[in-house]
Amino acid sequence: MSFEGTSESHLPGIQTPDQPKARKGSWIRVLVYLVLVGALAFVVWRIHQNQLQAAANTAAQAAALQGRPVPVQVTPVEQKPMPIYLTALGTVTPYMSVTVKARVSGELEPVKFTEGQVVKQGQPIMTIDPRPYKAALDQAKGTLAHDEALLKNAQAEYNRYKALYDAGVVSKETMETDAATMGQYQGAIESDKAAIETAQLQLNWCTIQSPINGKIGLRLVDPGNIITANTTNLVIINQFQPMAVYFTLPENQLPQVLHKLAADRRMPVDAYDRGDTQKIASGVLLTADNQIDTTTGTAKLKAVFDNKDAVLFPNQFVNIHLVLEDRPSAIVVPSAAIQSGLQGTYVWVTDTDAKGASTARIQPVKIALSEGQSTILDSGLERGQNVVTDGADKLRAGAPVTLNMAKARTGQGSGAAASPTDNPFASKPVQTETQPGKANGKPDSRAKQ
Repeated sequence: MSFEGTSESHLPGIQTPDQPKARKGSWIRVLVYLVLVGALAFVVWRIHQNQLQAAANTAAQAAALQGRPVPVQVTPVEQKPMPIYLTALGTVTPYMSVTVKARVSGELEPVKFTEGQVVKQGQPIMTIDPRPYKAALDQAKGTLAHDEALLKNAQAEYNRYKALYDAGVVSKETMETDAATMGQYQGAIESDKAAIETAQLQLNWCTIQSPINGKIGLRLVDPGNIITANTTNLVIINQFQPMAVYFTLPENQLPQVLHKLAADRRMPVDAYDRGDTQKIASGVLLTADNQIDTTTGTAKLKAVFDNKDAVLFPNQFVNIHLVLEDRPSAIVVPSAAIQSGLQGTYVWVTDTDAKGASTARIQPVKIALSEGQSTILDSGLERGQNVVTDGADKLRAGAPVTLNMAKARTGQGSGAAASPTDNPFASKPVQTETQPGKANGKPDSRAKQ
């Protein structure tokens, strides 16, 4: 039988055996998808369970910590006299400073000082070769002797001709000529004496003397060099005792300073180091400048320090505390204890019960003045209360605390006395409210009233 004439409908089904295999592959894919979905659901469930467990652990730890005392550092509130002062950045300047120059020209001979030596006023320190000026002095003296001899001869001639004129032998014109000649020699002698004084003065200038008491600096010219008069700088001498400090204050602070200066000529001034922590020296305000700088709106003032210990050095930068008044009974707390919040300004205060347990609470306060590490309060606290200076960020109202008293500072500047109390803020004075100074870029005060 031939297959060529047979229609496709009568041909045997060749694909019939593969149909069950396709249905079997579809079931396998469905099963894989179900397994994947189940695994994903299990992972999500485990993550959720872990998050719930972590939250439960955190809550348990927080609950455990709530009943645990918080370690804090406290400082007792003090009531004591406190100075009210203004602050400024000052520059130490020698009370007198001299740049030594020669007043005559010549060769510089070996110096008579050691660099850094303390010299007295009038002490010889340098010498210019004096031989040319000694010769000029001798020449002026010779000229004087010559003119004195001529004057003596002219006087003799005048006396002879005057006698002859009185006898009627010579004319009056001859006698007057001799008188004029004698007058010329008298004038020449006066000029010679002035020349001698000038030559003697220049000879004296060959020996250079210290014009002030002070410390001599580094030598600017070596011996053997030719010095030009009034041009060459030889050495600089600075006076160290006393020492001056120049500083500026804003013009709005000037009236109260001038009023205080007029009432009391000795306004105390304290110099602190660059960090404004250690007192270096104490002095008094000398005066204020007679004008205000229009470019900065500040006034320049000058303070004087005896500087007996030589702790102030020229061009040194210091922080100036200009004391205006003293408060006899000020409530003082460390500035680190002051906090600010929605309830305003407050401090954390610790209370101790009869069993010795301490708890923390919030106490609102009113600030009078503040500066740096100390703050004066108008109200809110009493002497002897403990305020928290460290660890306040972990506190809540009524939380139990363990107290650690703040340690007192022992480092003091050479011009400061040791504090009689264990409070590290006890000896730090307080400044009044001011505006930032424009001259030195440093705020003259951070006080609040």
